[in-house]
Amino acid sequence: MNSPYFSLFISGAPFQLFSLSHLMALLATFGTALLLYLLRHRLQAPAAKRTIRFSLAGLLLLTEVGFQLWHVYTGSWSAAYTLPLQLCSVTLLLAIVMLLSKSYSLFEVTFFAGIGGAAQALITPELFYPFPHFRFWHFFLAHAGIVLACLYMTWVEGYRPTYRSVWKTMGLLNGLLVAALAVNSWTGGNYLFVSHKPENPSLIDFLGPYPWYILSLEGVAFAIFSLMYLPFLRKKQAAVPATRDLPS
Repeated sequence: MNSPYFSLFISGAPFQLFSLSHLMALLATFGTALLLYLLRHRLQAPAAKRTIRFSLAGLLLLTEVGFQLWHVYTGSWSAAYTLPLQLCSVTLLLAIVMLLSKSYSLFEVTFFAGIGGAAQALITPELFYPFPHFRFWHFFLAHAGIVLACLYMTWVEGYRPTYRSVWKTMGLLNGLLVAALAVNSWTGGNYLFVSHKPENPSLIDFLGPYPWYILSLEGVAFAIFSLMYLPFLRKKQAAVPATRDLPS
């Protein structure tokens, strides 16, 4: 592939954190999420729900297929880097099945792991290719799609996580951690960033040296998931009618 939009190597400057293109991608994601929230009551028709669910699932599937094909065509496919074992790759696949099946069990873990992981990736991308390269589009469409899929299931389908969902998500993450360590040992990769820190600046840089930052990540993940659950806890408490002691 000789096109500068698909080539493996770039001739200009690499992606820059909080550059204009990065900020515009964040703004587009936020604007789409806001629009979804504002229209949540108008999207209750079965046909509208099917259209959105299948469109989001199709978008996520296309981003993953396109990502794999790009690596094949550029000769850069490697078991060490391109298996769908990063957190956002796993949650992307879970989000596709969640949207198609409307599975609440998948929603429980995809909501926390998907939004928590994809939002962090959108803010501090592990990305080298600048706009308008294919990889730029793939990265932001895939991660924004994960967030939007979770928000759709919450705002339009009416799904709600419980605090048990937080613990289920932690269990999933620890299972993935063990799997990633095994695959990293076999391939020499760095899936889930459990073998070393990301090359690009990220929040992990503030969590200590290897391997202690993995323990820090556990605490940060649990804290973020708990904070994400707070709005649902408050709504749940507000829904319980107040009672007063009656005179005997």
